[in-house]
Amino acid sequence: MSHAHLSPHDAARSIALRLREAGHIAYFAGGCVRDQLLGIEPADFDVATSAKPAEITALFKGAKGVGESFGVMLVRTGGVVVEVATFRADGPYTDSRRPDSVRFATPEEDAHRRDFTVNGLFMDPASGEVIDFVGGRADVAARVLRAIGSPHERIREDRLRMLRAARFAARFALEIEPQTVDAIRAHASELAGVSRERIGIEIRKIVEHPRRVHGAELVESLGLDAAVFAEPHTTGQLARLSAIEHGRPVGALLAAWLRDRGERGGGTGRWTEALMLSNRESSDLETTLGLVAWMLDGFDGSPIADRRLTLASPLTPSALDIVEVEAPERARSISEWMAPYAAAPGGLAPARWVNGGDLIAAGLRPGPAMGAILDRVYRAQLEGQVGDAPAALAQAVEWGRNGS
Repeated sequence: MSHAHLSPHDAARSIALRLREAGHIAYFAGGCVRDQLLGIEPADFDVATSAKPAEITALFKGAKGVGESFGVMLVRTGGVVVEVATFRADGPYTDSRRPDSVRFATPEEDAHRRDFTVNGLFMDPASGEVIDFVGGRADVAARVLRAIGSPHERIREDRLRMLRAARFAARFALEIEPQTVDAIRAHASELAGVSRERIGIEIRKIVEHPRRVHGAELVESLGLDAAVFAEPHTTGQLARLSAIEHGRPVGALLAAWLRDRGERGGGTGRWTEALMLSNRESSDLETTLGLVAWMLDGFDGSPIADRRLTLASPLTPSALDIVEVEAPERARSISEWMAPYAAAPGGLAPARWVNGGDLIAAGLRPGPAMGAILDRVYRAQLEGQVGDAPAALAQAVEWGRNGS
């Protein structure tokens, strides 16, 4: 194999064609076919084949098994790693996540074990012809999300599919077909049995997508929110989640959704455990909620130094988006107050003009008192009570000598 760098499409195509030359069936499968039909460039291409893991390993040196008992191998070519899976039919699922056993099967049986028709398509890598055993092509064209076969069975096999339905429908602007909707509503409470980590991953993908409001509306209207957030079910306006800018940190996006739910008696806020948030995400969530509360209630009574230091937070823009919805006048007045400071050299929280080394050089003794003086002179700098670095140093030395 050449070691030239290939695109994901060309890498997968070369692997599929090599499998065919060896006498196996090989197709592009799943999401990459759906995306191409929707006019989206797929991030990666998966290959489904009649070749068994041992036959894949024989053809591609260095192929690694990731779910070898499920016939899933990783093959590397042209700097790209491609997932190559043997066509299979799933046995019963006792853990509602993975089948207890699989048997290798026909392409048609493989299509029928997948979740939704739009995800159950194959494509011939040579001709580009779509191979459709599940009616997925018509559903892509009609923009419909439909479970393959019985929606109740698909959900029983893996209850996370209910949340994935909300994510796919939002992301690709698909309408969830009525029987699939009914089945999700009927089984919604069972989502609570799915691992918190898997639920958190789906919710992150929903809120980080530009169509996050549609995704959040579906999570609520399908009744999945109670299990997702471990709090009472509630649906309604998502004004804050709509207003917060795309690309903000996950914790800030969740804070907007939490305030929306809080307005209707939800948003109890145990979301760090419910979604298995990282320390960073959890801290961003708490900080954003704290900033919103402070902007609404604490800003007026805060000295200039405290305002500047608080508003220097990277989460301030997110908090302002939320306050903009709740108290537009307040958001405007805070933004106007901040603007001149933010535009000045060093911004809201500029570098300190005086540090410990300066005070030691001026003959002061290090110790707890020095820390207090440094904080006091920095506040004077932020409040505009000292005009420049020499004035700040003179003031700090004077306080140090007077022991005040």
